[in-house]
This record gives sequence, C-alpha cells and structure tokens, in this order.
Amino acid sequence: MLKIRLTRMGAKKRPFYRIVAVDSSKARDGKFIDVLGWYNPIEKPGKVKVDEGKIYDRLKQGAELSDTVASIFKQIGVSRKYEMIQKGEDVSEIKLSETIKEKQKKRKVKTAKAE
Repeated sequence: MLKIRLTRMGAKKRPFYRIVAVDSSKARDGKFIDVLGWYNPIEKPGKVKVDEGKIYDRLKQGAELSDTVASIFKQIGVSRKYEMIQKGEDVSEIKLSETIKEKQKKRKVKTAKAE
C-alpha cells in the first residue's frame, strides 16, 4: 500500500522533513518512491513546499496520508483543492499557503509541595 508521509532529515535537534511517497511496509527513513515536497519546522512559522502535480497523481493512485501529512495538507489548502478537482470545480483561483501554524506544546503544571 502506498502512503504519503514524512521522512526526517537534518542534524541533531535541527529537524527537516521531506514529504515522500513510500510503501507502507518500509521504515520511516527507508527507501522511498518519490519526493513530493518538504517541511521545515525550525523556521517560525513553519515553511512547507509541495509539488502539487505529483501529490494529486499519488492521491489518484490511492495513496493514504499519514496523520501529520494530512494535517499539513489541510493547513496549506492541498486537501480542499484536491476535493474541488475531484468534483470538477474550477481551482485556478486557489493559491496554496507556504506556512503553517504550529500547535502549542502542552506544558506540565508545577505544583508546590506541601511540607
């Protein structure tokens, strides 16, 4: 089964991700079929660059999105544009975003110890 997911690149504590099409049985950083774009979470706001044509071709072939990639595609507008293409609607006006909003990390609440 074909999946579209992230593969980690970059140095220690400096992640950079490629958006790739891969066989679902392969490892996260294993051999992939095609590079569809990239995601850089280090920049604020996070930057995303995708090859729309390749993505739509892979989705037509039945590729499934990982949860993280689905979230990224929803934020930049790929999901909505693909749905409109499938319905046969005009998408020439739609421009994809190149940045996404990061979710806030949950922080532990420190409690004072009673002595």
